[in-house]
Amino acid sequence: MTTTHTLEFAGAQLVYDVHGELPTADGRAPLFLIGQPMTADGFTTLTTYLTDRTVITYDPRGLGRSTRQDGRVDHTPTGQAEDVHAIIEALGAGPVEMLASSGGAVTALALVTAHPTDLTTLIAHEPPLIPVLPDAAAAERARDGWMQTYQAKGWGAGMAGFIAMTSWPGEYTEEYFAQPAPDPAQFGLPTEDDGNRDDPLMSDRSLSVTRYQPDIAALLAAPTRVIVAVGEETGEAFTGRTAVALAALLGQEATVFPSHHGGFAGEENGYPGQPEAFAAKLREVLG
Repeated sequence: MTTTHTLEFAGAQLVYDVHGELPTADGRAPLFLIGQPMTADGFTTLTTYLTDRTVITYDPRGLGRSTRQDGRVDHTPTGQAEDVHAIIEALGAGPVEMLASSGGAVTALALVTAHPTDLTTLIAHEPPLIPVLPDAAAAERARDGWMQTYQAKGWGAGMAGFIAMTSWPGEYTEEYFAQPAPDPAQFGLPTEDDGNRDDPLMSDRSLSVTRYQPDIAALLAAPTRVIVAVGEETGEAFTGRTAVALAALLGQEATVFPSHHGGFAGEENGYPGQPEAFAAKLREVLG
């Protein structure tokens, strides 16, 4: 059973889904799944492997079904953390457990910092945090490169640059910067410019996500069990390195999950992972 709800704010409407019963039949905390800029649709397949749990999904403010009229278009970890906090309060079933992936994991780290009693356990899956890297300045230069390409040439060229950066193994050396700009066609991406510059991933609307500096002291002091996760196929690529670096700062080793950065996704993703195996690992880690 899935029910959809809308939480009204002044200037925004947050849409979230409750998959299962509230209060939960077994008394266990709900499991909240969040991403960014991914919406609830990205967890469609994973949810089908978690039918023994009450699962919450949502669309971040200004994305998917969640609308905004607050005069802003940016997506900030701290702002989204307040939205997630409001949903947890509206559920009346907190604290909750959470799997947060990519930009959603950055939001979740901000949530634990601001509202440390909202979550019992956070699994932060491959947060793209440039400041935790030893080559942070070079990583910023690499990120700025594909963002500039997007502004100059459009979505296909920008996405090709994004793929090249995020799949590069290891630190961003001069060898990386000496590469020619990748051809969008080699990735099956459009080569023509559609004129749009409002993509939530490639525009500067989500720039504060990769710039976010986690408050390590606050995370360590929080009652939340914070577990940093990394995909077994991600290796030394960008979000594999950020996950490993964050885990080290928290005094742990990154917990390995099946597949890649989107390993929880099924056919709804253009690059499906291993959602059944991912769900099994999720159960194991949550306990």
